[in-house]
Amino acid sequence: MIPDATGTPPATPARQARTAAAPARRKAREPLAPDPAAADGADGGFDPHVPNVDYGVLDNLVGYAIRRAQIRIYEDFVQSLAQWQITPPRFSALVIISRNPHLKLTELAHILGIARSGAVLLVDALEAMKLVARRPAAGDRRAYSLVLTPAGRRTLEAATQAVVAHDAHVSSALSEAEQATLKALLARLAPPRAG
Repeated sequence: MIPDATGTPPATPARQARTAAAPARRKAREPLAPDPAAADGADGGFDPHVPNVDYGVLDNLVGYAIRRAQIRIYEDFVQSLAQWQITPPRFSALVIISRNPHLKLTELAHILGIARSGAVLLVDALEAMKLVARRPAAGDRRAYSLVLTPAGRRTLEAATQAVVAHDAHVSSALSEAEQATLKALLARLAPPRAG
């Protein structure tokens, strides 16, 4: 293959096919898509305990109980924020970016506990939605800081109100004292890392 004037080899049919398929592959890998374990909604959503099913040891596992609750909470979150197409990872990123000026992508990945590649997809999605922009980082020409756009600030303000209402809805079966106890117990299961 003979490179063109820029030194780039000409596009082969195989390379063209890979390039054309890249957006679909990226979308399929995107960690922001609805959880594949969540129900498709055709039958009314996820049933945390289907009648006449023997769950065996799963019924005794703290982690599985948390997962059951998480799926139900996720479903309600997605419905509550559907008009903005904001998923839990997107909302978390918007909040963190809004509260931490000059945040870099690698820092966002660390804070959210995701791989850098996942953070790239997350920020790409938010940038495509015109909610986040990359700005040259002060003192580092190779890096970018993340900032909310004016539309991002407006969306976050409205979405935050919806999230607060969603949280009140999903936790309404618990008293305020029970909610505080639950949060304290979960914090003990996921304490900050030492050092």
